[in-house]
Amino acid sequence: MITIKNKATIRKMAQAGSLLDKLFKELTLRVQPGVTTAELDAFIAQRLAEGKMLSRTKGYKGYQHVSCISINDEVVHGIPRADRFLRDGDLVSIDVCASLNGYCADMARTFCVGNVISLARQLNDAAQQVLDKGIEQAREGNHLSDISAAIQQEAEKHGFAVVRDFAGHGIGKNMHEDPEVLNYGVPGKGPILRAGMTLAIEPMITTGSYEVVIERDGWTASTADGSLAVHVEDTVAITDGQPLILTRGMGIVREDA
Repeated sequence: MITIKNKATIRKMAQAGSLLDKLFKELTLRVQPGVTTAELDAFIAQRLAEGKMLSRTKGYKGYQHVSCISINDEVVHGIPRADRFLRDGDLVSIDVCASLNGYCADMARTFCVGNVISLARQLNDAAQQVLDKGIEQAREGNHLSDISAAIQQEAEKHGFAVVRDFAGHGIGKNMHEDPEVLNYGVPGKGPILRAGMTLAIEPMITTGSYEVVIERDGWTASTADGSLAVHVEDTVAITDGQPLILTRGMGIVREDA
């Protein structure tokens, strides 16, 4: 069942999203060669604690970290490790879901470490455009699959493939709520979007095949052909007008709104 949030709930989610936005801006300076993914996870944990935020991934199905950090051919759910050092040229996707006073926000960005190859930078730049195209369709009266179709069309326009084994989702008091938000499909299908719906929209795109494999750790999903992958995500609220992007520091709802 898709839950419709009132303005007070969306305001609380926006507060959580604003803190994640600030955290990711700080990560821009910390994602550097020589840093371990465990060190990044520890920094994220520290910032969440300082903001009185609760990680929604730590403890989820036994997962023991506050972030997922995926590098190069890893698509999603990479496990932070003390022996995993970032190197010049890496593509690093970081995914964090946390709640503030019981209300969640979910965000992911991919960072270029040092001097990356041209294809990697093109992929990362395209991913942000793909996410934005999906968000543009998050409007009252549209169908859910209008978001999915826009994501796929934009990714393929750039010559990249959309991973199909993972999807975005509804979000609110829980990290994962209805509906599932696919990153591919045709427009005009699925539920009609209504004001008050809140979605985590998260395209994952690759330079090669969209097929993935799960590594031996049981979590990390990598491209089956070893191609580069990126993952970006924002938490968005449907309104009676423009989509409200809660994880870009622009989603704070006024008390009188």
